[in-house]
Amino acid sequence: MEVGNSKLIDITELGDERGLLTVIEGNISVPFEINRVFYIYKTLPGIRRGFHAHYKTRQALISVSGSCKVYLDNTRRKTDVLLDSPTKVLILEPNDWHEMYDFSPDCVLLVLASHLYDAEDYIRDYDKFLEVYGR
Repeated sequence: MEVGNSKLIDITELGDERGLLTVIEGNISVPFEINRVFYIYKTLPGIRRGFHAHYKTRQALISVSGSCKVYLDNTRRKTDVLLDSPTKVLILEPNDWHEMYDFSPDCVLLVLASHLYDAEDYIRDYDKFLEVYGR
């Protein structure tokens, strides 16, 4: 199964004395067509979210308010990414087991997904994840 590496990209911020604007366009700002949008907010202190990978869905994660961290594990590297600006976008590839944590009280984590929700696309068991994406 051939997939790319998750990466952090910067989105251009536009603005003037009236305020700021950031534009995200599918297949331009993010490297896929956007088919689903959801956001996570009011996450209680100490709570971790995610705990899965995907077979096909690519995602773009943006903290439009506040901050959070994302733990990534693609079996070859394990790292943590801080999302603390609406101009930072984490392009999350399907082969990354991911967990979001350390949400600030005002965090709103916007997620843009390449596919519609499909329960069969989720790998929720870590051992199965290792089986699929190998070491």
